Amino acid sequence: MRRIPLIGATVMCAAVALSLSACGGDDGGGTAGGAGAAALDGRGPITFVTGKDRSGHLQKQVDGWNAEHPKEQVRIIELPDEPNDQRQQMIQNATTKSDAYSVLNLDVVWTAEFAANRWLAELPKDKIDLSKMLPATITTGQYRDRLYAVPSTSDAGMLYYRKDLLDKAGISAPPKTYDEMWDACEKVGKLPEAKGIDCFFTEVNKTESMTISAVEAIGSAGGSIIGADGKPALNTPQAKQGVEFLVNAKKEHMPKEAVTLSTEGGRRYFQSGKLVFQRQWPYQYALANSDDGSSKVAGKFAVAPLPGPNGPGVANLGGHNLAISAFAKNKATSLDFIRYLTGEQSQRANLLATSQAPTVAALYDDPEMVKKFPYLPVLKQAIANAKPRPVAVKYGDVTAAIQGDMYDAVTGKKPVDQALSDLQAELQPLTAQ
Repeated sequence: MRRIPLIGATVMCAAVALSLSACGGDDGGGTAGGAGAAALDGRGPITFVTGKDRSGHLQKQVDGWNAEHPKEQVRIIELPDEPNDQRQQMIQNATTKSDAYSVLNLDVVWTAEFAANRWLAELPKDKIDLSKMLPATITTGQYRDRLYAVPSTSDAGMLYYRKDLLDKAGISAPPKTYDEMWDACEKVGKLPEAKGIDCFFTEVNKTESMTISAVEAIGSAGGSIIGADGKPALNTPQAKQGVEFLVNAKKEHMPKEAVTLSTEGGRRYFQSGKLVFQRQWPYQYALANSDDGSSKVAGKFAVAPLPGPNGPGVANLGGHNLAISAFAKNKATSLDFIRYLTGEQSQRANLLATSQAPTVAALYDDPEMVKKFPYLPVLKQAIANAKPRPVAVKYGDVTAAIQGDMYDAVTGKKPVDQALSDLQAELQPLTAQ
């Protein structure tokens, strides 16, 4: 995940602006410990803190760096798969002002929280070339018009579907609406080879993925969790329609174990041939197409934009940014390493090896890349039009509230109206000026 868009700049700026009073700090820049943009000095060994790398490619990239920088070696520290757990471990390290973590691989939505709490070193804009990056990704690394993180990978949800089964059922194109998707499942379900296959899966477990699913469902219905004025906007017909989609999809079209499946669990479920449709990130593409025997659907699936109630839906922009811990030693080395990993050459190699979405715009139009990953033009457009998760200094509390009430709605513990009313009330003080 992995895992903010450009609907973008206005929504994000409003949300951030309304949360400034909660962040403390001053307008003078810098971070705790004096780690301002002008204080990135020190050379030597560093650590790179990230979620688990399933591809094995990250270590190859680090090995390439280490071979050329014998006195500035990088050691990878892998954190758990679940973003909530990654965030908590990074926060624990920061609150103790430990120098154990140097470069942080942050979910894009954490930038405001980490910067406001002075856990990140401000980065010098004149030493980082952002001109080649997708505009939507650049915004995610900024806080109060200052740069605290460099876009490393982007992300937007897409619809993975079993093209072989749709073709056999006489369906010539992927669905653009929910009703088209349900109709396709009904037709595919009549095929002998579709016995025991579930229709659809998007994550509805009580994790960060629930927040993402809610953003996409409500956004696809034309609503928003946080309005353009930075205030909760859940008392709308659009928000209700979005949550009702998740409730009904879980009840009627998803696997029985849907509320227990994580991002990786969903990937394995799709790769085992048990799903017709799945909402998933680009990273799955290479893994599901692997010819090493790990995937039963290699060569049998394709990718399309997410469907919505009346036409194409709205994706959530995920991705990761690279930042420097305010308490790290050897910040000069850390900055050089960030430039190395976010450069076009490294991003090209990472795309080829992992199918993770790059942040360098030119790679989406590169003929070689598009030939290998035909969905890249679709993904580029999805990123440009995606909808963000709420941007807030108190993001941990905001996302916990969303996860809790949406989980209660999806599992039937609360009626949809009550879940939305409760969430509206919980978010008001968390987003107040």
